Formats: sequence, C-alpha cells, structure tokens
Amino acid sequence: MYIIIVGLGGIGKNLAKLAVEHTHTVVVIDQEESRCSELLEHYDVLAVTGNATDKSVLEEAGADRADSLIATTSDDAVNLMTCWLAKKFRVPNVVAIVNQPAHSDFFKEVGVRISENPDELVASRLYYWTQNPQLQQLASIPGGTIFEIVAETGAPIVDHEIRELKVKDFVFIALRRKSGELIIPSGNVKIQPGDIFTVFTKKEAEDDCLRLLNKQLKKSAE
Repeated sequence: MYIIIVGLGGIGKNLAKLAVEHTHTVVVIDQEESRCSELLEHYDVLAVTGNATDKSVLEEAGADRADSLIATTSDDAVNLMTCWLAKKFRVPNVVAIVNQPAHSDFFKEVGVRISENPDELVASRLYYWTQNPQLQQLASIPGGTIFEIVAETGAPIVDHEIRELKVKDFVFIALRRKSGELIIPSGNVKIQPGDIFTVFTKKEAEDDCLRLLNKQLKKSAE
C-alpha cells in the first residue's frame, strides 16, 4: 500500500513507524526539513519538505498513485485543505485528525474519515486506566467503547464458567489466555487467572459495565 502521511508531530511519526513495520510504501510531508531528516535517518520512507496544501507538493509526494493519505497536523485548516486536494487526486482513502470538534462537519462534507481531538482520547484512556487497573486497552467507536479487562487471581469469578458472569448492557467479543490462545467466549468456558476479555458496551453504559466487571474480575481487597 502507498501511504502519504502529512505532519510529523507525535502522531505522524508513530504512524510512519507503524506503516513501515507493516511493509507499506510511506511518503511523509512536513514543512520542517529537520523533522523529515530525522525520520529518514531511522526509517525507510520517502520525505517531501513543504506545505501539503500546495498541489505541487502533493504531486511530488505521488498523490496520484496513493492508496491512502492521513493528515495529522495540529492545524485543522491545513488538514482540511490537504484532504480536499487529496480527493481531487482521487486518493481512495483519506483520513484526518480533527483538533477542534466544531470543525468535524467540514471534514465530513468533503468525505473525509476523521479522528476527533486526539488529546481528549488520550486523556480519556489515562483516566480509565487510573480508575480501572485491569483495563488493558480502550477504543472509542460511534455509540460505544471497546476495551480489554483482565481476570485477576483470586477474583470471585475465576474458576467459574463464563455463563455465571453477571452481564448487563455489554457483550464479550473475545477471550485471550495468558498463553496467547484466542477463544470465543461461549458460556461453558471456564475463566482462568490472567484471562483477558475484550468487551463492547454502549457509551452510556460504560460506568455501569466497568463497575460490574470490576466487582467480578478484580480480587477483593483484604
């Protein structure tokens, strides 16, 4: 896959690293030459120094043959204009960071897939981790949340079957053993210490879901 990443802040650099690790062809664009040079020293990417709102810069980056373009700058106006141009180049998959939620509709009108307010997403994840020590990962999707939670040694539900878990407004998507084995969480599967449950719940039911799971999967305080 041919991927263009615009903006080499924290998100852009990590995206480039991830894409290279998955053996994609990666082109990065940033206005600061030092950022491009730094990335070139560590990763097998192509780099273009310039403003991605300039059509010629996107041409140099190969937008006419790109499969995806991801705009990650901290300036919504730059991201929006870049995405609009990418659409003109007929890039099939155009994605952007939206720093101000009030700007989301502008991106949607252009037909861009968005990730809103990355700082807020990070803050949300950190908050959940402080409130729920077993919470492994957290992802927000429209209308709901997906997270992973660990069954602790000595928890009330350990050594019982999944069917005995009290469930309300959430579903189990998968269960992963400590060994790495992935299991479909059917009712007769016995819960073992260290089991990691992947859970989906509606947004409005998050707190109740976590409270109920913590009560059953977390070891009681002495």
